[in-house]
This record gives sequence, C-alpha cells and structure tokens, in this order.
Amino acid sequence: MTAMSTDTGITIHQTFLPHTDPEASLAFYRDALGFEVLLDVGQGTMRWITVGPAGQPGTSIVLTPPAADPGVTDAERQTVAEMMAKGTYCAVILGSKDLDATFERVQASGAEVMQEPVDQPYGFRDCAFRDPAGNTVRIKQL
Repeated sequence: MTAMSTDTGITIHQTFLPHTDPEASLAFYRDALGFEVLLDVGQGTMRWITVGPAGQPGTSIVLTPPAADPGVTDAERQTVAEMMAKGTYCAVILGSKDLDATFERVQASGAEVMQEPVDQPYGFRDCAFRDPAGNTVRIKQL
C-alpha cells in the first residue's frame, strides 16, 4: 500500500450557530471575542450575521435565526428551542494564543462561564462559555 497525498486544498470556511437575540450575539462575538462583523442581513430577530476573527476573512461563523428553514416543522422548532435552552444544540471550539487573557476579557463581558481554564487530560488547556443563545463556545490554548 502506498501513501497518498490528502492535501485537497479544502479549508473550513463557515459554520453556522443559531442566535435568539442578534444584539446580544453581536455583543458577545464582536465585543467580547473581538470578531469582525463581515455581513449583517435581515431585520429584527430574522438576521443572519456573519462574524469572524480579525484578519481572517476566509473563516467565519454565521449567526442565524434558529430553525428558520420553512421545511422545519413546529415540533422540530420546539425541539431546537429546548436543546438551545439546555445548551446542547450547537458548539464551536476556538483557539487563542493567550487563553488566560482571552478568558479574562470574555468573563469581564458578563458571559456565562461554563469552565475556567484548565489543563485537560486529552492534551490541551481550554475554557468554555455559553453564548447568549446557549451555544457552547470552547476556547483552547494554541
């Protein structure tokens, strides 16, 4: 068996996280995490807000109204709402060059702390917050 190159040039470009309050989400992602707002479309709670790390325009998170797809049933919307309220619907893992400083800045914003910085048995140091919609945001030391 010969080794084959697996470099396909594929990168992670965007991921989607639901939001329930666009302004609270902006305060968390833009103000607490320091992300740039790349796009903000829609009105009221029906806004799609694209945010990303400064200087990395090719990597972003699209904050979306939960279950806005017309194909989602009312029962499915209820399930999504329940999972978001428990913090079990979506998560993202971010990286920071200075985890402790990042933790202090995000904590000072009033964000809900799930876990203070700790060395994990699986090999890295991280912390965790819940964003305003209940999504888990883990941040690991790079």
